Amino acid sequence: METKNSLRRLKLIRNQLKTSNQCPNECSKPADPVRVLVTGAAGQIGYALNFMIGQGRMFGPNQSVILHLFDLPMVEQVLKGVAMEINDCAFDLVKGIVYTSNPEVAFKDIDFGIFCGARPRGPGMERKDLLEANSKIFEEQGKYLEKYAKKTVKV
Repeated sequence: METKNSLRRLKLIRNQLKTSNQCPNECSKPADPVRVLVTGAAGQIGYALNFMIGQGRMFGPNQSVILHLFDLPMVEQVLKGVAMEINDCAFDLVKGIVYTSNPEVAFKDIDFGIFCGARPRGPGMERKDLLEANSKIFEEQGKYLEKYAKKTVKV
């Protein structure tokens, strides 16, 4: 279910890009790569999104990408494994992969940000507790976005 919703969102963003300024009729020449940040990239949703982006499902078959994979320091080895898997897929559109737990590196000059890294609901946790914890995470990531990303970034 979550994967279907993620795919729907990716298609929506792709259609918006087509109708705005990117490629109204599927450009025949490759565009310069865009830098795409995925937070929570080692988590279940982020993991699935990484491959969809690499396949061209988000920006289309002519838009190359440089993936910025960001997650917590405790899962940095898992993040390295995700990057290796993406490399093994040899996606034509993936021109580079940056994987890190350092926000300065992850958010540097990104064109697009997908924020799916958040705290999962724990046992006995009420919804308001989860929202409070996650609001702090997204507030912090918003500061990184402001400080390191391009001013034209789309989230």
